[in-house]
Amino acid sequence: MTKTTKIRAQVKSRWYYLFWGAATISVFAGQIHVGNGFRRMAESNNAISADINLLVETLIYSSSSPSSSNDYFEQDMVVR
Repeated sequence: MTKTTKIRAQVKSRWYYLFWGAATISVFAGQIHVGNGFRRMAESNNAISADINLLVETLIYSSSSPSSSNDYFEQDMVVR
């Protein structure tokens, strides 16, 4: 019976760890960058939506005046 020496499995050099560390950091930084872009886009969409809502409300409420409407009565408990 011969004695064989076991070869160590998965011997990694320091370059392996430096590569995967740099890759991990770059992916993390990319996620932060993309997340900030989405946040800025959402804020600008909210601002645009608020401007459109203000414009629509201005157009709707400026065209009708409450004095010409028959919905207002002098008595409190009038039901049509």
